[in-house]
Amino acid sequence: MMKSIFKSKVSVSKLKSLAAHYPVDYDHEIENVLAPQVRERGYFTKAEFEQICYWKTPRSRSKVASNSAEYIEAVTRTVFTTTSEQLRIEALTLLNGVSWPTASVILHFCHQDPYPILDFRALWSLGVEADKVNYNFHLWWDYTQACRKLAKDTGLSMRELDRALWQYSKENQ
Repeated sequence: MMKSIFKSKVSVSKLKSLAAHYPVDYDHEIENVLAPQVRERGYFTKAEFEQICYWKTPRSRSKVASNSAEYIEAVTRTVFTTTSEQLRIEALTLLNGVSWPTASVILHFCHQDPYPILDFRALWSLGVEADKVNYNFHLWWDYTQACRKLAKDTGLSMRELDRALWQYSKENQ
């Protein structure tokens, strides 16, 4: 097994307080309304898909809108039922307007398993410069495992950890 490139810049003891400083209203609708509906149904509707993609990156709106409802449903059904981690993340990138960070948002909020958001701020908080790495399955999977371990070690949910890492970068980068 390769040694992880991810090393937290923030002390474990500060993570909870950092998470508390994150503006939770920003993702309330996604986390508390959209995500539970998608998890229960097992796939995204076109409107839900457009909403979550817009939350991550408004610039992708026209590309995201070019996906048909049927294609969105087929891809996301596959994502939520496969046991293959690689298929799970890479299938999402088949959708127009969905890059690795947006795919990670979809998994973060809507999959039953804990997944981190692949974001330049969170990466920086873990000692990795986003512009110096290639987004691919191996990076994403190492990042996912590192974040799962950190969440477990700190007793934070994946959402709380994501908020803390994002907030640390916002305050210090």
